[in-house]
Amino acid sequence: MTVNNPRKSGTTLNETFLGLLYPTENYKVYGYITNTKVKFILVTTDLDVRDADVRSFLRRFHAVYVDAVSNPFHVPEKKIASKNFASTVAGLIGSRGLP
Repeated sequence: MTVNNPRKSGTTLNETFLGLLYPTENYKVYGYITNTKVKFILVTTDLDVRDADVRSFLRRFHAVYVDAVSNPFHVPEKKIASKNFASTVAGLIGSRGLP
């Protein structure tokens, strides 16, 4: 018996970008999972956004997230209270044009 897994084609075992999870008329939902099983969900109203742009955005967001939670003053499992994190994410969103 052969089981065909469509997620394995074209991706590596270390791929963290899950791709388009759920398209609708008004928005698209993308997923990303880190090696430590932290999940990021991106919902955009830009129906013409390219997967490569979303992958790049989520990788950059992941790097910013890692910097924030690596702060010795951050309490695990709590909201990230860093103003630097908030401003960096706002800049990242603005620079990518992802609503």
